[in-house]
Amino acid sequence: MGLSTRTLFVGNLPGDTIVKDVEDIFYKYGPIVEIDLKIPPRPPAFAFVEFEDARDAEDAIHGRDGYKFDGHHIRVKLAHGGKVSSSVDRYSNGGSRAGITRRTKYRVNVTGLPRSASWQDLKDHMRQAGDVCYSQVFYDREGMRGIVDYTNYDDMKHAIRTLDDSLFFNVFSKAYIQVEEYDRKHKYSRSRTQSPSHSPSRDSKSRRSRSRSISSPSRSESSLTPASRDMMGSRT
Repeated sequence: MGLSTRTLFVGNLPGDTIVKDVEDIFYKYGPIVEIDLKIPPRPPAFAFVEFEDARDAEDAIHGRDGYKFDGHHIRVKLAHGGKVSSSVDRYSNGGSRAGITRRTKYRVNVTGLPRSASWQDLKDHMRQAGDVCYSQVFYDREGMRGIVDYTNYDDMKHAIRTLDDSLFFNVFSKAYIQVEEYDRKHKYSRSRTQSPSHSPSRDSKSRRSRSRSISSPSRSESSLTPASRDMMGSRT
């Protein structure tokens, strides 16, 4: 199948969109080969998303065209004629949020990063172990976290062996980091997209209040003497 049938144009994205945002929008529709995010001088931003399977791309169009993301209704359609045209190629290096990313299954999870860490800092550090093709940093409930993809299995394993408990540093701070193989069964969610389910639900609160009202006698009932209770029982 041709590239144009597997590649989507995603328009009307917020100007502060990052690659991970685009991946979060489309990952559930199927394996993604490449995300090419463009941040022009003036919003909106846009991206090209290439799927492995044309059927996944078609499903993504039906599921995400008109989808509301961060206050913007995004536009999703096939990228006719290819992924990148000369009119938009000048935005390829439009800052740290833009760029081309190619994901692989050779992925590690990095924890213990300082708050000042950028994806460029992380990529430079992890390159000590091999060929890095993707890096991303984000903040979640456990602190600053990073995800790094290598181009091959051997480099991924080498990174786990040699960079776990290594000293990460940039011009602002330094910290010892932990590197482990990425667990695809575990959901790594950022704080800005945290699900409301992490806080006690309204139902659980109401269940607790009902249990308290059932287990605790009312003030009027507790003030009755044993004789008074016997009299009330005899009336019934």
